[in-house]
Amino acid sequence: MTIRSRRETVTFRHPFHIRGIARELPAGPYEVVTDEEMIDGLSFAVWRRVATMITVPSEAVRGATEVRSIGSVDLADAQRADVERR
Repeated sequence: MTIRSRRETVTFRHPFHIRGIARELPAGPYEVVTDEEMIDGLSFAVWRRVATMITVPSEAVRGATEVRSIGSVDLADAQRADVERR
C-alpha cells in the first residue's frame, strides 16, 4: 500500500472553532497535512484520503504546538464559516 502526504497552509482571518477541538483557535495560518493511500488494482492512480491533521497552538505550553486529527469536512466547514464572517 502506497501512502502520500500533502501539506498546505490554511489561513483563518477570524478566531474559529473546528469539530474535534474543544477550544476556540486564534486567527492566523495553520499547517494542514492530509495523508492519502493509493487504491490498488485499478488501471489508473486513485488516492483515498485516510487522515487530516492540523497543527495548533498548545494549551499546555506557551509557544509550543500540537498536531490534532480532524475531519476534512470539519476543516471545510470552518473555512466556509470564516469566509462568511467577512
